[in-house]
Amino acid sequence: MSARTLWAGAGALAVIAVAVTLALRPGDEPVAAARTAPAADSGPTLARLGDQHVGSDELKALLALLPEDARNQLRNDRPALEAWIRARLAEKALFQQAQTQGWPQRPEILTQTRAATEQIVLRDYLSAVSKVPDDYPSDAQLQQAYDNGKGGLQLPVRYRLSQIFLRVENPKDDEAVRKQAQALAKQAQASDADFAALAREHSQDEGTAAQGGDTGLQPLAGLLPEVRGVVPKLKQGGVSEPVQSAAGYHIIKLVSQEPARTATLEEVAPRLREVLRAQRQEQLAKAYVEGMFDSATLSIDGAALNKVVEGS
Repeated sequence: MSARTLWAGAGALAVIAVAVTLALRPGDEPVAAARTAPAADSGPTLARLGDQHVGSDELKALLALLPEDARNQLRNDRPALEAWIRARLAEKALFQQAQTQGWPQRPEILTQTRAATEQIVLRDYLSAVSKVPDDYPSDAQLQQAYDNGKGGLQLPVRYRLSQIFLRVENPKDDEAVRKQAQALAKQAQASDADFAALAREHSQDEGTAAQGGDTGLQPLAGLLPEVRGVVPKLKQGGVSEPVQSAAGYHIIKLVSQEPARTATLEEVAPRLREVLRAQRQEQLAKAYVEGMFDSATLSIDGAALNKVVEGS
C-alpha cells in the first residue's frame, strides 16, 4: 500500500505485481510482457549492487508495461519504485551466481528454456497471423455490444473524498501524530473551516495535498478497509475523526456522493473496445489453427499412444 493514499494495497512490490497482472489480464495480447518486460541495461544507471546495475531504460520499460492509472500511481510512489529497483538488483545478482555455477546448462533448465522459448515464439506468431483490423469494432458494433450487456454495466455508489494524511514512520511517534491529527480534525470540523487549505498546509499525501486533499471519485471497495466503515456514516460536507491505518492517520471529508447507476457508453467504450478486439483475435486465432488441421492429414498412432499412457 502506498502510505500516501486512501486506496487499498499490500505493499510496494504488490503494487507492481498487481499492475503488471492488470496489464496482462485475460483478453489482452498474450505476449505483451515478452516484448516489453525490462531486459536491457541501457540508459543511465539508477542503482548498483556490486557489479550489477539497473539502467533507466529498464524502469521505462516497466512503466510502459503498466496501465495508465497504475503507471501514474507508481511514478508518484518512490518507496514502490525503490522496492522494484532492489528486487531487480537481487534478481540480477542471483542470476549471475547461477550462471557462475553453470546452472543454465543443467539438462532440466535447458528443457524448460526450450519449452518457454517455443511458447513465446508461437504466441507471438499466432498473434501476428490473427491480427484484428484496426477499424474493429465499428461504432455500430460497439453500440450493439453495449446495448446487449448494459444490464451488467453497473457503477456502484461512488464518493468524492478529500483527506488530510499524517504519516507514522516510527511506532514511537504514534501518540504525537495522533494528537496532531485530533487537533487538525477539530479545526477541519469547524463551521468556517477551509479543509482544502488545511490539507495543502498539513497533509503528507504528496499525490493529493496540492489539490486540497481531493482524492477523486472512489467506490467503497476501492478504499482502505479502515476508511470503508467511516465514509458511509458521513453527511455531505462532514469531516471524520482521525482514522488510523497501517500508514498513519487520515482525516476524511465527504465532498459529494454519486448514486449507483448504469455506466454510459462513453465511460465503458475504451475497455469494451479492448474486450471486443480480444474476443475477435481469439476467434481469428482459433480459426487459423483449425485451418491447419483442415489443410493437412492428421494421424494418431493409437497403439503407441496406449503404450505411453499405460506405462506412465
